[in-house]
Amino acid sequence: MKEMKSTKMKAVVCTRYGSPEVLQLQEVAKPAPREKEVIIKIHATSATSGDARIRRADPFIVRLIFGLKKPRKSILGVVVAGEIESVGKEVTKFKVGDQVFGAKGIDFGTYAEYTSMPENGVLALKPKNISYEEAAAIPFGATAALHFLRKAKIKSRQKVLIYGASGAIGTAAVQLAKLFGAEVSAVCSTTNIEMVKALGAEKVFDYTKEDFSENGEKYDVIFETVGKSSFSQSIKSLNSKGYLLMASAGPSQLLRGLLVSITSRKKVISGVIEESADDMIYLKELIETGKLKAVIDRRYPLEQIAEAHKYVDTGHKKGNVVIIVE
Repeated sequence: MKEMKSTKMKAVVCTRYGSPEVLQLQEVAKPAPREKEVIIKIHATSATSGDARIRRADPFIVRLIFGLKKPRKSILGVVVAGEIESVGKEVTKFKVGDQVFGAKGIDFGTYAEYTSMPENGVLALKPKNISYEEAAAIPFGATAALHFLRKAKIKSRQKVLIYGASGAIGTAAVQLAKLFGAEVSAVCSTTNIEMVKALGAEKVFDYTKEDFSENGEKYDVIFETVGKSSFSQSIKSLNSKGYLLMASAGPSQLLRGLLVSITSRKKVISGVIEESADDMIYLKELIETGKLKAVIDRRYPLEQIAEAHKYVDTGHKKGNVVIIVE
């Protein structure tokens, strides 16, 4: 007799906006693939700073975009690393059993045992030389870093400063900027200096002891990955045609950035990142050739995702916090 597959799965549901305790493990309906979709059995995902901001509704505009009292899409999580369990009848790019990794963006839904994705989504075959957990530590930070560095038209021998170099975006940005031939400087705390140097930074500023903007050095690109540096000091430290990249800009910084871009030759770039399957394929190739490495700080099982979010909320994670689903 053929065994019936379960139509239910475990998932972490965001019951309302607030502290990590609003994330509750529940049993929900398992997704089924539409004609051009795949269903992925998730092995690992990650607890990102973006997930935490949505959970907290920080800034308030989150409520206007995603739901007033709680997220309309109640299962958060954007990163996926897992195995394709089933495919829609029109799917041609993937097959059952493929090991994949990718990102769902604002569709969310990866804090669960299974998720659905369009076959043309931000999805690629997982690099063969890394685990699911390592694969889950790549998409969020690396796609963001790649997006912003491309926007700055980064060139060989340019001077690039990465602020917040020890986070998920920062650790990827240091490696990618170095790969593109830039002279990389970085800003992080004392405990992360050696790690950031090992990733490729030639000069590291310890923000607990010094201000990078006070030595008069000028940069072609400053990449602010965490939203904690002084906007005016960053602008002051740019070359006359330099780029300030802001991965975590607030409303006032967005307005100031627009003004700077209009009134000077300096450019301030922020906003929602663009990511694609081609990006994931490119990152896969970098990983398989040893040019990009996953940085994992801590691992938590899905059942302890509230603890993972508590740690993310401290603002001191090193690289990525991975959630093990299976």
